[in-house]
Amino acid sequence: MVYESSVLFTNTAKSLIWLLKMDKLKTKIRDIPDFPKQGILFKDITPLVQDPNSLRFAIEQLIKPFKNSNITAVAGMEARGFIFGSLVAWELNVGFIPLRKPGKLPYDVQSVAYTLEYGEASLEAHIDAIKPNDRILLIDDLLATGGTAKASCQLIEKLGGEVVACAFVIELAMLHGRGQLKNTPIHSLIQY
Repeated sequence: MVYESSVLFTNTAKSLIWLLKMDKLKTKIRDIPDFPKQGILFKDITPLVQDPNSLRFAIEQLIKPFKNSNITAVAGMEARGFIFGSLVAWELNVGFIPLRKPGKLPYDVQSVAYTLEYGEASLEAHIDAIKPNDRILLIDDLLATGGTAKASCQLIEKLGGEVVACAFVIELAMLHGRGQLKNTPIHSLIQY
């Protein structure tokens, strides 16, 4: 009985410390009203990536659940997914796969088109970027409506990879982006 109480107290204390650290990380996210268009409240990660301690903590927390998941590569979407994705790949000692807008990659590509809340878009990856049965961790700075993340997962699978999970620094929970990724584990650090 005493042991169970001690474990419960320890786990509760760890959870509280983690929440306090996330609140501190949240202070590094700057709100920019009406960007990129009227009515949008943009979550700017620039202050976070400018602070080495906050950046290091965010990367540590992004990879924490996946350290023993046999990830073989990390993929990130243009452009802010490149920042976090390449650092996560570095920490996991695996390669990085850039998922880019059309016309940006120099070699043969595979692409996936998708719908955004304000139009159409597509993503591309080199046809040899993913090996069959690669276990991919998809990283981006933000999960909003989930359209870009869903298309990224489709592109990875189209190239023969398996999406092990998606990890995001920020999740705008009120936009229900998780609904687009129903069968994929999702890890986010900060929720709004």
